[in-house]
Amino acid sequence: MITDYNRLSGLHKVAILFSVLGESLAMSLIKGLSRTEVRKIRATIREMDSVSFTLKRRIMEEFYFGFLSEQFSDEGGDDEDEGPIKPFEFLTEMTDEQLVALLANEDVPVIAIALAQLDSSKRMSILERMKPDEKGKVLIELGSLEDVPLEAIVEVAGKLKEKASYLPKPVEFSRGGAKEIADLIGEMGADEAERYMQTLQNENPELYKDVKILVLTFEDILANFPDGILRDLCNSVELDALAMAMKGIDQETVDRVIGNLPQKKQAMYEPVEGPKPKREVDDARKIIVVAAKDMEKEGAFNLADMMGGGEMIE
Repeated sequence: MITDYNRLSGLHKVAILFSVLGESLAMSLIKGLSRTEVRKIRATIREMDSVSFTLKRRIMEEFYFGFLSEQFSDEGGDDEDEGPIKPFEFLTEMTDEQLVALLANEDVPVIAIALAQLDSSKRMSILERMKPDEKGKVLIELGSLEDVPLEAIVEVAGKLKEKASYLPKPVEFSRGGAKEIADLIGEMGADEAERYMQTLQNENPELYKDVKILVLTFEDILANFPDGILRDLCNSVELDALAMAMKGIDQETVDRVIGNLPQKKQAMYEPVEGPKPKREVDDARKIIVVAAKDMEKEGAFNLADMMGGGEMIE
């Protein structure tokens, strides 16, 4: 009886496949065989000893994966020596957020099969997001996957890959949080933003702390920006907007800001005299806040470090 897989040639494997499936079915699945090749296969079948059940199963599994390779390989890939087929390889390219969405509402066996394909750290990251009772069921299922037929596993891979193609791209994925709230507040008027922050502080002090670090106001700029960054920022905006923004600010701070400007701009600076509508002052200050955010995007500084009180070195 033949039991050693490593001693089998390619011809022997095809012959075993023919003997298991029958010649008619095998030829319908394996296209392009010449008459000479078919005769060789028939002769090999007649000459071969009996084959163990385990070896037949391995040959069938190898053929089954090969037969489905087009479904799970990249388009245009036609190398035959790229290693074993990996029907779940698409999972490794997905973020945790995408994996959570992919496995949502799936049956426990499907979730277990998918998690079994991930590395341990990513697997634990997904499990930690599950409810305790669901997590327990999945862990138990993970221990009994050896009983799942090969066909079922490949079917799960195909189903999940198709579902994954409809998920948003990673950059489109978000669960909200401090950054999103901070961006939203940045679009509000000064009074509305202040009311929202007060409500957030009362309702969720921890989240308020995280948001506060990321929300930038004109007052934050004056209080926290070092002279070097303040100079570049104020030099980047129109003097009229700067003068309007400084309306109502104490003279010591105004002197500090203007003193950081180039001498030519210092000479051209003229304070805004007389009462002005609050809306105009807020609009001018918003121009400076937007300019500061643009500087951060360009890498001039890190707002979280600045607002978090980290030490700055000129």
